[in-house]
Amino acid sequence: MTKRVLVWLSGWVDSAVSAYLLKKQGYDVTAWFMINYLAPEGEYCPTKEDLEEAKKVANFLEIPFFTFDYRKDYEKKVLDYMYEWYRKWITPNPDIMCNSEVKFKVFLDEALELWFDYIAMWHYAQIVEKDWIFYLKKWVDENKDQSYFLAWLNQKQLSKAIFPIWHLKKTEVREIALKIKLPNAKRKDSQWICFVWKVDLTKFLEKKINPKPWVVKDTSGKILWEHKWVFYYTIGQRKWLDIWGQKEPIFVVKKDLEKNEIIVWTSADLELYDDYLELKNLQFLSKEISLPAFGKAKIRYRQKDQNCILNKNSDWKYFVKFSEKQRAITSWQIFAFYDENDFLLASWVID
Repeated sequence: MTKRVLVWLSGWVDSAVSAYLLKKQGYDVTAWFMINYLAPEGEYCPTKEDLEEAKKVANFLEIPFFTFDYRKDYEKKVLDYMYEWYRKWITPNPDIMCNSEVKFKVFLDEALELWFDYIAMWHYAQIVEKDWIFYLKKWVDENKDQSYFLAWLNQKQLSKAIFPIWHLKKTEVREIALKIKLPNAKRKDSQWICFVWKVDLTKFLEKKINPKPWVVKDTSGKILWEHKWVFYYTIGQRKWLDIWGQKEPIFVVKKDLEKNEIIVWTSADLELYDDYLELKNLQFLSKEISLPAFGKAKIRYRQKDQNCILNKNSDWKYFVKFSEKQRAITSWQIFAFYDENDFLLASWVID
């Protein structure tokens, strides 16, 4: 019996090629577009543009097309999460929440209720099944790999998902689109995963958060300036930190939430580097692993793999010992642990 697949058409070339490949492979393909945010009247709204592009692709491929309005779910599960942490002046990671709580949860549940066998996404990662256990592996093009953003998926979600372009490099995806003359084949690549990167973040957050002034100091305690949008400053940040007369580049080395202070200075400050990370818990993606475990880790997206040991200390808390000191280990980003074969094994939120 032909398997039914509900594929997410985002309006961009990756999802279009995904839908084309699924149809070519013999699946019964239906396309969907997720509306998670619409800008107020008078503001630029890329969602509407994306929707029109997705419709063109569905018509071209001759597959059924539907829209799903998940604005309420998105607000509850992603936006409220963002607001909560931005109010505490901590930079969250909404893309991981969007994947685990909306795309692979709310939508997946609805797809299964509609008797689809799978959902299909254009994410750049590979799902591997062995002995009824599902594993997540990095994409063939590590520069575009998105396994980091999928770190919180569970076995049910992995077992019901298909990533059709896992075996293709970005250039190959574009070549297929041009060869079959997809309507969006020449559309410039998107640089975001969830809508938050499509809008002016400051204006968006001002609607929910009343900013308060923070004092920016150097490590000697000298006040340099004040800034009200403290969440723009993350540990290790260089951007927007030029001081007249200061020859060496300066960086954020500490944020004091109790005193409303940001501490900045040169990269020589030891507070910016550490080779030890303690975690309150771990989420194992496929199965629990034996410790100590030698592998590779990321503490932020696009970071190169860092060799490390994952283990438990005498208090039975998980800890990570890196082979080299890490720059700017930042709270509320995600620690992702991989084995030597690029399989994602475990993850957790950095305290």
